[in-house]
This record gives sequence, structure tokens and C-alpha cells, in this order.
Amino acid sequence: MARPIVVHADWDPDARVWVATTRDLRGLVTEAETIEILRAKLPGMIHDLLEEYGISDPPASIEIVARASDTLTTAE
Repeated sequence: MARPIVVHADWDPDARVWVATTRDLRGLVTEAETIEILRAKLPGMIHDLLEEYGISDPPASIEIVARASDTLTTAE
């Protein structure tokens, strides 16, 4: 079984979007307002890039690792 493509999604609070990248597939960079929208976008983008690179044996799955951070404020 082929290993999954691991996509890292980081929340950009200024742009208010999730920014997704991966080391497993050169050229994959995208953004979306929600994780759900991101999950819907990724399969098509990955298939397009695999086709572009001539890879005929696609990975079996996509693993999304999401990271967000918030500033901790003091209670008043």
C-alpha cells in the first residue's frame, strides 16, 4: 500500500484562511476559508499534479495535519 500524501494546513489569522502545503508533491500550495473546503479541494489538485508529473500510481490517501494558534489574553 502506498503511503499517504501528508498535507500541512496552517491557519493564517491575518488572511483568515487555511494555507496548505506538502513536501510530498512539489507545487501543491493552496488556501481555503475552512478545513472542509480545503478537504474538498485537495483531491482534484493532487490528481492534476500527479498527472502533470506523469505519476500513474497515486497514493491511497491524503493526511491533513492542521495547526492553528491563538493569543492568550488575561481574563478581566
